[in-house]
This record gives sequence, structure tokens and C-alpha cells, in this order.
Amino acid sequence: MTRLGSGARISDALRGGIIALGNFDGFHAGHQQVAAEAIRWARSEGRVAIIATFDPHPVRFFKPDVPPFRLTTLDQRERLFTEAGADAMLVFDFNAELAGTTAEDFIDTLLIDRFGAAGVVTGEDFTFGKARGGSVAMLADYGTAQGLKSRAVGAVADSGAIISSSLVRDALREGDCAAVTKLLTRPFTIQGTVQHGDKRGRTIGYPTANIDMDAYLRPRYGIYAVTGHLPDGRVLKGAANLGIRPTFDPPKELLEPYFFDFDEDLYGQEIEVALHHFLRPEAKFDDMDALVTQMNADCARAKELLT
Repeated sequence: MTRLGSGARISDALRGGIIALGNFDGFHAGHQQVAAEAIRWARSEGRVAIIATFDPHPVRFFKPDVPPFRLTTLDQRERLFTEAGADAMLVFDFNAELAGTTAEDFIDTLLIDRFGAAGVVTGEDFTFGKARGGSVAMLADYGTAQGLKSRAVGAVADSGAIISSSLVRDALREGDCAAVTKLLTRPFTIQGTVQHGDKRGRTIGYPTANIDMDAYLRPRYGIYAVTGHLPDGRVLKGAANLGIRPTFDPPKELLEPYFFDFDEDLYGQEIEVALHHFLRPEAKFDDMDALVTQMNADCARAKELLT
């Protein structure tokens, strides 16, 4: 997989490709259909398939103070795009210059001249350019006149609801892991570097791998049955607290997975933690004995669910 930036002219080897165009945060089932159409088109004509994304998210650019809402990191998207069959990932640097680019210039200067696209595939509701001046209809009319072919993929529905990143975020806030997994076609997964903490978990027999939530959307605070994916390819089962740890003072927001039958040093390693089942909300306990009793029950339940 080749990762391309949007500021430079694309290499000759990748020109003439088909670009799946969208933000693709989360790369949910609807996004996957857009990408699949671009890849099918590219393969049918012997062209390269490129999936584009935007970083930072346009919402973050226009509203820098909104709470964290990201569903995937760029590294995660790159892996997902690779698994989908794309040859390259194109990352649009969403800055003031891009925000001020007219829809016509987006087509002429970027898609055609800089990236050499032969065709683009979008969702049917995709908009682009300054003040969202570009649409699927414009791509079909103006783009075709400029020699750029385009296709639009219809929305994908689940139980009558259109699948969207907003729908995924709502399900995460509710702690509905089953719905999230169905919408994404995989569990929601948080990637981060294991950091040193206060090591309280180790003193009560539950050493955890502490991970900062960073720019990710905050799912419902509580206890989850999880799997941990290590850099060497191993997959571990466990239970995790996601929240502010109300029993301890001062409260501190962390994702803290405890992996069953595992006692290796993970400090400084980048791991992924997938949320499979929501077990219960966070709770404050009067003493350590009560906390440990509940943790024992949580781990037993997580083991049952992850079997």
C-alpha cells in the first residue's frame, strides 16, 4: 500500500487510476461499497485503485473545539483500505487552501491534473469544494466534460436506517457493541501506545495496559469484553475499563484493558483494543475488596462472551 499526500503531483505509475472519494472515517459498510465499486472498476480496466480520505476531518477544521469524534486513525484506515484491495491511499490535507478551493478547481487542478484520475466513485450524497459547491450531479456534468468519468453508489441501509458514521457514533455512545460491529463489519477498535500509569491494578492482581483515547470518539463509559491485538500478531482476550475510574482519585480518562493469562511488558508498544461486548456502566466502589469482587465477576463474564 502506498500512502500519498495531496500536495504533490502523483507519480506516473499511479496516474490514470480510479479514486474512491470520501472521508471514510470508520470505513463502515456503506463506505466499503463505494470502495468496492472503485476497485471493481479499476480492475476491469487494468487501472490502479486509490481510496482517498481527509485529515484532519473537515468538521475538525471548521469546528476545532468540538469533542473528539474520530472512529479510525490514518494508520487504521490504511490497513482497512489495503484489506479492501486498494493499491494506494490518498490523504487530502484539509487546510485553509483546500477549504477555499472551488468545486471546479477541485476537479481540474486536483483530480485531473495533480492526481491524473481517470474516474472517481463517491456516495450519492458526496459534496466537495468551497461551501460544498460540488455535488454528484456536477461531477457527472462538469467532470465528464473535462474528461473525468464518475460513478455514484447509493446508500446502504440496515434495518431501514441509512448506514453512516453518525449512526456508528450513536451506537458507540449507547454501548451497543453488536450494532457497531454490524455497521462497521468488525468491532470498533482503538489503537494506542501503552503508557505507564499508577500501577494500582497490579497491586490487586489486575495489571492493565493503559491507553489514551486521544482523538477517538468516547464510547459509553463502562466495562467491556475486549480483544487485544499485539504488534507481533498475537490476539489476547480480556476485559477493559473505559472511562474515568471513579473509585480512584483523581479521576483520569483511560482505556485500561486487562488481558487474561498474560503478564508481559507492553510499555511503549502500539496495540489495538477491540470492543466486543458492553458489560456494565462504570461504578464507584467503597473499598478495594468490593472492586476486586466485581472485577472477578466482570472477567468471568467476559471470558464467557469471548469463548
